[in-house]
Amino acid sequence: MSLTTSLAGRPTTVRRAVLSTVAALAAAPVVLGAAAPAHAGPAAPEVPSTIDVVGAYKPYLVGHAVGWQVHTCRPTATGQAWSFDGPVATLHDDRGRLLATHSAGPTWTARDGSSVVADVVDRAFVSPSAIPWLLLRTRTATSGPDGDRLAATTHVQRIATTGGLTPPASECTADDVGEQRSVPYTADYVFWKQTGAAA
Repeated sequence: MSLTTSLAGRPTTVRRAVLSTVAALAAAPVVLGAAAPAHAGPAAPEVPSTIDVVGAYKPYLVGHAVGWQVHTCRPTATGQAWSFDGPVATLHDDRGRLLATHSAGPTWTARDGSSVVADVVDRAFVSPSAIPWLLLRTRTATSGPDGDRLAATTHVQRIATTGGLTPPASECTADDVGEQRSVPYTADYVFWKQTGAAA
């Protein structure tokens, strides 16, 4: 028996109300489906203007880094000084899953083998007890044998830093030449790409 038949003999106002409700319910999945938002990437972090990314770019990946800033005591023209060798760190997502490694260059290498090498554009000194926040611009970005996770990267920001400071100058003397120090640090790295680039 159809709905129209079952409503026969009912008052006109009842028939209209029931049929209107059924029509609205039938249309609801289509409306909800159309309104469902696309998957949104991470929000742009609040940072000092010196390291803001300006232009048609958007953040697409955030990695939480744990590792070391590595320094070596070396001779100079006037004595000795700590020389920065580079970072040694791993980046993880919000669930603790490994995203990439971070090494000298500076270079970031994702699990799929894709990588990005970037140059420092500017710095922001946010805390006296931590290395500065950075804005870096991509020098080279390449796909890997298993994917292209980092291949579209245009900029990288280093933010939310703790630790990692250069050891005291007094601890790099003639007797210390050749000594290497690995200073623990943490940071968040925000990877950016052009707006409209594939996810």
